[in-house]
Amino acid sequence: MITLPELAHYSTDFPDPLQALVEPNGLLAFGGDLSVKRLTSAYAKGIFPWFSADEPILWWSPDPRGVLPLDELYISKTTKKWLKHSTHTITINHAFVDVIQACATIPRGPILNEDGTIQHNGIWITQAMIEAYIELHRARHAHSIEIWNESGQLVGGLYGVSIGGVFCGESMFHTEPNTSKLAFISLVKHMKQHNGLFIDCQLQNPYLASMGVIEVSRDLYLEKLQLAIALPSAQSMWSTQEVKL
Repeated sequence: MITLPELAHYSTDFPDPLQALVEPNGLLAFGGDLSVKRLTSAYAKGIFPWFSADEPILWWSPDPRGVLPLDELYISKTTKKWLKHSTHTITINHAFVDVIQACATIPRGPILNEDGTIQHNGIWITQAMIEAYIELHRARHAHSIEIWNESGQLVGGLYGVSIGGVFCGESMFHTEPNTSKLAFISLVKHMKQHNGLFIDCQLQNPYLASMGVIEVSRDLYLEKLQLAIALPSAQSMWSTQEVKL
């Protein structure tokens, strides 16, 4: 039987991430709320919410953790060739609400588990999550990268939470080939220009691994997180803007 700490509504404190369960990997606590104060407290401690509509709010800090050191980004020859001919426009924080809603309506694909079973992820970004991250965006903690085609249609993007020199990626989407990849590459290059350290991808998967995302222990991740948090971020980094590769 699993025994989990329940978070109090009157406090934004969390248990030590090192107390997270081994199975399910990283499950730390349940309950609380999705207020701006609690979410920023969670991300600063290496904790994030992840739950379905029929579950209570669940808080996680998995081990190992998927991260991308910015200098380790890998772009394949095929992608480099595509980038040279891309006519897409790249923006930051022009359409956060549209991006998170697009991410929420696109089901995640099936994953082959180690035991050979298929896990159908479905849609996990609930309405409560959407509303919470919109508030986090209004408080200038959550940000989006948008990809637009020549017709002015939003065809790809991603969103996540920025804290110091780290960007904690939450989700991405695409409706045209390679546009979520373009958003990810654009994020990396933009962060490098503003002295960022790394992107927290939470959990590694084959797609992220193909772009250079590695797994590190939770201990090392938390150590790197504290270094990144201490870095000041330029106000211009997340201003509404168009960017170039």
